[in-house]
Amino acid sequence: MTVRRIVPDFQSADVRGSVEFYSGLLGLEQVMDHGWIVTLADPNDPARQLSVASHDASAPVVPDVSVEVDDVDATYRLAQQMGAEIVHPLTDEPWGVRRFFVKGPEGHIVNVLGHP
Repeated sequence: MTVRRIVPDFQSADVRGSVEFYSGLLGLEQVMDHGWIVTLADPNDPARQLSVASHDASAPVVPDVSVEVDDVDATYRLAQQMGAEIVHPLTDEPWGVRRFFVKGPEGHIVNVLGHP
């Protein structure tokens, strides 16, 4: 399994206000907007990203971080073998990602995703 990208996810009651703040402060540009989640990226290195979300469209919580991997199915099996708590099952989402949420030992929620 290879990690392709790691993106911090901030929960916000005011997504638009947060987007304006991080865009203005850090010079980030909007690269994705689903309404409930907006992802910003460094225009000089689009792999450097930050997401702001009001909620999650299909999961019970907003994750703390999103980690894109090259084989989400293998990572899901590994999480199960480790006995990790799965917070959101392996799901093909309508916006084009396959993902699951797992709780780390310190309670952080990790959105592990791949693009099929």
